[in-house]
Amino acid sequence: MPTQPTLAIPPSLLPSDGRFGSGPSKVRPAQVAALAAAGDPAAPVLGTSHRQPPVKDLVRRVRQGLATLFDLPDGYEIALGNGGSTAFWEVATACLVERRAQHAVFGEFGGKFAAATGRAPFLEPSQVRDAAPGSVALLATADGVDTYATVHNETSTGAMAPAAQVPDARADGALLLVDATSGAGALPVDVGATDVYYFGPQKVFASDGGLWLAICSPAAVERAARVEGAADRTGRWVPEFLSLTTALANSRADQTLNTPAVGTLVLLAEQVEWMLEQGGLAWSTARCAESAGALYGWAEARDWATPFVTEPSARSTVVGTVDLDPAIDAAAVVATLRAHGVLDVFPYRKLGRNQLRVGLFPAVEPDDVRALTACVDHVVAHL
Repeated sequence: MPTQPTLAIPPSLLPSDGRFGSGPSKVRPAQVAALAAAGDPAAPVLGTSHRQPPVKDLVRRVRQGLATLFDLPDGYEIALGNGGSTAFWEVATACLVERRAQHAVFGEFGGKFAAATGRAPFLEPSQVRDAAPGSVALLATADGVDTYATVHNETSTGAMAPAAQVPDARADGALLLVDATSGAGALPVDVGATDVYYFGPQKVFASDGGLWLAICSPAAVERAARVEGAADRTGRWVPEFLSLTTALANSRADQTLNTPAVGTLVLLAEQVEWMLEQGGLAWSTARCAESAGALYGWAEARDWATPFVTEPSARSTVVGTVDLDPAIDAAAVVATLRAHGVLDVFPYRKLGRNQLRVGLFPAVEPDDVRALTACVDHVVAHL
């Protein structure tokens, strides 16, 4: 049986909170307190019908808070549904791609969406513009493509790309879909330069998984109605659970098609409102950039650590990846950190690199990132 690490990290080096996971991410104690209060029998939210005012008000808080956080342009609206970003790839495949999609693939998330449209028997073969992990692929306008899909931040590799791409194609009626699962709320964005900006609540928004949220442009709403044939049922057959028009109709009524995880909504609403109280998107992007600067600056100052993403402008400010010298066993470093309550800095499982991956989300204190680097220095020096 494996033995527990015996190397001791001095308590003075440890972060105040050791949760650095890339999702699910650190949940603030104030969110947990709000969750407990939601179960108060005097004014219950947990354990009540999701069609009644307490839960509908909660959904309204989420939608209104996100609308403020992202400064929604006129006509844009927020839809939500059950199933997470994985489910939304299927929603988008069924309801938004008319004939052919183009995908920028530079990590696991972009690849999975490309696989979803590639499997659809009612679509033409997808175009894929790919790049090796640790770099970024960009979209390019092409004939016959009506839907372009990219990733704002690749959780698997720690690379980020511009959200705004292919403006000429959008002007001609194509849609731009941006997977912002781990970037929404922590990276600068003009959602008006996209048609669908979608994400989950378990990264920046410090909640649990199981929901997808999508900021939809009027063009995306119209496309879904046309593809689904919502007006006269002459369009593509789409299961109700995957119907974007159904999700939009329910969201406008501050509900989801089927029962949501109410606890997830409580945590999400609390996090969105906390971020707004701190200063909104400008505050959160600056805070994450500070943490990223501390992590990458530390790595560049070590001869045994290197930022995995070579192009500085493409290095994520919400999920940082750092390669360690082959002489240093990253798994041993991760295990020693975990034994001291410094958690979940392991690399993405399919990437298979000798690497640390660090969640730099807004709930994470920049000083805790600095403490993490001091702990790694200590462990490496003594292994």
